[in-house]
Amino acid sequence: MLNGSSESLKIRYKDTSRSLSSECLGSDQPVISFGLSDFALDIRMPAVTPKQSDTYLCMSVPLPVNDEAYVVDFKPHASMDTVHHMLLFGCNEPSSAESYWDCDEGTCKDKSNILYAWARNAPPTRLPKGVGFRVGGETGSRYFVLQVHYGDIGAFRDKHKDCSGVTLHLTHQKQPLIAGMYLMMSVNTVIPPGKKVVNADIACHYKRSPMHLFAYRVHTHRLGKVVSGYRVRNGQWTLIGRQSPQLPQAFYPVKYPVEISYDDMLAARCVFSGEGRTTETHIGGTANDEMCNFYIMYYMEAKHAVSYMTCTQNANPEMFRNIPQEANIPIPVKSDVLKMMHGHHEETKDSDASYLLQQAKKEEAEILDQDFHIEEAVEWPGLDLKLGQVSGLALDPENNLVVFHRGDHVWDENSFDSKFVYQQRGLGPIEQNTILVLNPSNANVLHSTGKSLFYLPHGLSIDKNGNYWVTDVALHQVFKLGANDKEPLLILGVALQPGSDKNHFCQPTDVAVDPITGSIYVSDGYCNSRIIQFSPNGQYVMQWGEETSMGKPRPGQFRIPHSLALIPDLSQLCVADRENGRIQCFRLETGEFTREIKHKAFGRELFAVSYVPGGLLFAVNGMPYPGEAESVQGFVMNFSTGEIIDTFIPLRKSFEMPHDIVASEDRTVFVGDVHAKAVWKFASAEKMEHRSVKKAGIEVQETKESETIAEAKLKNKPESTDLLKNMDKQHLVQQASSTGVSFVLITTLLIIPVVVLLAILVFIRWKKTTVYGDNSVGEHKLDSSSGRILGRLRGKGGGGINLGNFFASHKGYSRKGFDRLSTEGSDQEKDEDDGTDSEEECSASPLPPAPSSS
Repeated sequence: MLNGSSESLKIRYKDTSRSLSSECLGSDQPVISFGLSDFALDIRMPAVTPKQSDTYLCMSVPLPVNDEAYVVDFKPHASMDTVHHMLLFGCNEPSSAESYWDCDEGTCKDKSNILYAWARNAPPTRLPKGVGFRVGGETGSRYFVLQVHYGDIGAFRDKHKDCSGVTLHLTHQKQPLIAGMYLMMSVNTVIPPGKKVVNADIACHYKRSPMHLFAYRVHTHRLGKVVSGYRVRNGQWTLIGRQSPQLPQAFYPVKYPVEISYDDMLAARCVFSGEGRTTETHIGGTANDEMCNFYIMYYMEAKHAVSYMTCTQNANPEMFRNIPQEANIPIPVKSDVLKMMHGHHEETKDSDASYLLQQAKKEEAEILDQDFHIEEAVEWPGLDLKLGQVSGLALDPENNLVVFHRGDHVWDENSFDSKFVYQQRGLGPIEQNTILVLNPSNANVLHSTGKSLFYLPHGLSIDKNGNYWVTDVALHQVFKLGANDKEPLLILGVALQPGSDKNHFCQPTDVAVDPITGSIYVSDGYCNSRIIQFSPNGQYVMQWGEETSMGKPRPGQFRIPHSLALIPDLSQLCVADRENGRIQCFRLETGEFTREIKHKAFGRELFAVSYVPGGLLFAVNGMPYPGEAESVQGFVMNFSTGEIIDTFIPLRKSFEMPHDIVASEDRTVFVGDVHAKAVWKFASAEKMEHRSVKKAGIEVQETKESETIAEAKLKNKPESTDLLKNMDKQHLVQQASSTGVSFVLITTLLIIPVVVLLAILVFIRWKKTTVYGDNSVGEHKLDSSSGRILGRLRGKGGGGINLGNFFASHKGYSRKGFDRLSTEGSDQEKDEDDGTDSEEECSASPLPPAPSSS
């Protein structure tokens, strides 16, 4: 019902809305009631005249009712002559209270959901019967924000005022099915100049309740030829929709019903042509850039409904070998249609790019390769930096490493009283720069800040704009800092006052910022057991979580939520539940529990977690309790399955209390240790081997792709620190990143030819003795030819054969096992009988024993 009459509805709307020009309304009434439960809401630009080309203007309209309502239809009012495209969002607080504003200021202060998109003289979208976008009530949006992109300013030479917009049909009748939007987009496609065909592929596993697809929309700029979307189930491809992006970019109905179930794959391909371009074309928002977007409208059962989802990765590139041929065939478009569509407008910007820029940069676009190994980059000098207790690590937008440490302050048993109030305020704030920006290659300090701001630093994260988000457990606060600002841009919490209400924290541990919505998530903390969500400007939105009860911890219960990892492409937030020794993941929109990742190898404590776009999850655990066997180590996991695909430990020093971890898309990993006051760098074994071979001056012939893959699948993984300790007692012809080829096999291959040659030489010497007699009882001298052979096998001859070079000279062979190990604090040893300076050593100096942990 409409809570009274249509007249009261109009009054309520007028009381809460800003004045609108009458020429921008279809009638004198922005809200028109028809029937007992239905009404229409007219959302129009308030007579605007853009002042320059490529202008984005936003305006908002409040939902005119308090009760829950459902949008069941849209009717656009716009022409391509003036408007490039329109987007309609739902949210709870617009970015501005003005009648309209520049969209560069943002659309909403809180999280927003896209409800509708229109472009290129598109016809209206029709929702199926019983389906609606849920708004109002306790959980739905309370405002609609219209974003209009005006293209060429030439359309406004006559200074007319624009009233473009959309009319919504709403109802109070509960809809059993709730509509939502799923956006698939490529973020890293590069189109070479002149190349005739370039494919941009997107694919994601679906991990939610079933959804039913009913409409789709494609979007590219001028180089796009065809965009196709599919469901892939058990190897079978089912078409969702296929269209030329040069035709009207409307929402077209899905021809045949398509249901998406848990673990189905959603896949899309955009076909581009670089013909006519003289430079590379990248994904972006200008006329010289391109975009690859496939929008899907869907509905779900109301109790499971999620309003907005995205996919920006390619989870299975190999899969696209089987894509239906139709996806590669451009759809012909008549020249007069192209002229009508493009007109005189230059596509100089597209607000779809706002979603693109809100994603983490360069989403991983390769298949998850489970056959790799992470090991310490022993040549990285960052381990020798003089730091305080290292509490937080992050990577900035330039991929520089940012370290958050405690300087000369220490968190110990005297830091807090029983009520978690900090007891050492007399020390004052830390007088050293607590935030250091390091070159990730050579550990040079590029920038430093954070002096005289913090007492006990803890968590650190960096948003897509390069702002630092940090927590201080002594101050019980969260800070937002500009990279070059000395004063905080935003402070949450009350200084030095622990608490558990909406305005206080109790030793908060970490922060994560959603790159799409700007929402802020805080793990709180050591003495609270909750996750709190704030709007981008710091207003409280919601919270979830509770203290762990007796027995097995249940979903949503925490015992120190210690570290956060945001998975934007799946709209999930994962939490390192430290004292429960597990990872819990939740839906960003609702805080609903989705999964737990827990392994025996984690032990009792799981300190930190980090996610890499493309499906890799990294974590570090804590020291084992007395009598427990689990080692303190790093983990690499397949996010989709949760399985551990690799573990890693340092070669120099030992983990004592690894406190935070961060990983980049090239699988470079940094671990900060709060007790060791150190930061380690780890990289994939392939990178380490390449660097080692190059340093030794060895030319290894390029292997075929198939040989490289086969070699990667033979790699071993370190199992525990015991293995490294045992290596101290052996003189191994093997380095820590050895291949899976058996050491016994290599040794046998080395010994067999030597034994055969020695047998031949002994036989020759015996023959000589038999024929000529024994001329001496002293040392037997070998003839010159046999002496040269053995000398070369020992590596002595100036131009002799070295076994390392011998094997390395064969195509496809890597010198793994023949490079000397680098060890800290000791020179590389030479073999006693080696009188040369050759670097082609066949022995490795032993690793130093791992120091005991405290």
